Amino acid sequence: MAGHAAERFNIHDAKTNLSRIIERVEQGEEIVISRAGTPVAKVVPLTRRVNRTGRGSLRGRVQLASDWDSAATNAEIARDFDA
Repeated sequence: MAGHAAERFNIHDAKTNLSRIIERVEQGEEIVISRAGTPVAKVVPLTRRVNRTGRGSLRGRVQLASDWDSAATNAEIARDFDA
């Protein structure tokens, strides 16, 4: 985590404890994996590109054309997919 030293595991311990390491990373920790005492990799949490927490989470962010669901638009989409 920012401001804290990442915990270190050697490769053998990382292989043995991978599921526990992943759980810790999911909670925000960063883990360094070392070979013969030399850091070679860092496991860090991935951040989502979009955090959709529920229905309506994109309200105000998406603009739809007035004819987005018209018969002409639907026919054009069907042609694009050979339907």
